[in-house]
Amino acid sequence: MRAAAIQMNSTADVDGNLAVAERLVRSAAADGADFVVLPEKWSALGPGDVLTELAEPLDGTVVSAARGWARELGIGLLAGSFGERLEEGDRIGNTSVLIDRDGEIEAVYRKIHMFDVEVGGVTYRESEHELAGEEIVTAACGGLVVGMTICYDLRFPELYRILALRQATVVTVPSAFTAATGRDHWEVLVRARAIENQLFVVAADQSGRAEPEFDSWGHSMIVDPWGRVLDSIADGEGHAVADLDLGELDRIRERLPSLASRREGAYSWPVEVGGNA
Repeated sequence: MRAAAIQMNSTADVDGNLAVAERLVRSAAADGADFVVLPEKWSALGPGDVLTELAEPLDGTVVSAARGWARELGIGLLAGSFGERLEEGDRIGNTSVLIDRDGEIEAVYRKIHMFDVEVGGVTYRESEHELAGEEIVTAACGGLVVGMTICYDLRFPELYRILALRQATVVTVPSAFTAATGRDHWEVLVRARAIENQLFVVAADQSGRAEPEFDSWGHSMIVDPWGRVLDSIADGEGHAVADLDLGELDRIRERLPSLASRREGAYSWPVEVGGNA
């Protein structure tokens, strides 16, 4: 199985982003990729009010285009994330869609952890416009068991451990990871999630500037269960590509059986501050 992580510099121009995404997906497929991952907010990246205005349902233009590419090219496609117009409420979903090689939707994941932080002098409040998801998602796709996450989720190891225990062999991380944090944290976190859960991680990031003050780190990469970076792309548009040897995953888990060595009975979740013991 050959996987590719697409890197883009998306803006609020949906048509322009779709054209770039199609070109890059086709390029990755021509490079032999069977499974392609687009970045977070690949179809539109911009201020929350703009993304709300541009939001679409699952059967809208954006997902339909991705389904068409997957079907035509005969690839599994993780349609990064896009602004999903939800049936209820005035906030949108930050939604990732897993599409099989027949163009059918295998799974939908809505970002659980909202990026409400202040970094690099910029304040981000995703929760003002986006509704946090509640469901942890794994799904089969072309011989892989895919665990689905989005960007800020990368900082929450408990999510990745649950995905590993649900038999994920690869975790996807479509992202718009900030340059302010990315230079110090991105590669460290991606490799750590791969090492501690002994699985492949395909991390597709945005790169460069977008309005109003987005500055994404890039450095999209594919990491194996030993934590080795199999391929990466630093800046600009393009793709990283690598073969995912599932046999190597099994061999690593056999030689260093850290997942099997877990002692569930020895762990108890700490009582939150103010709670009762």
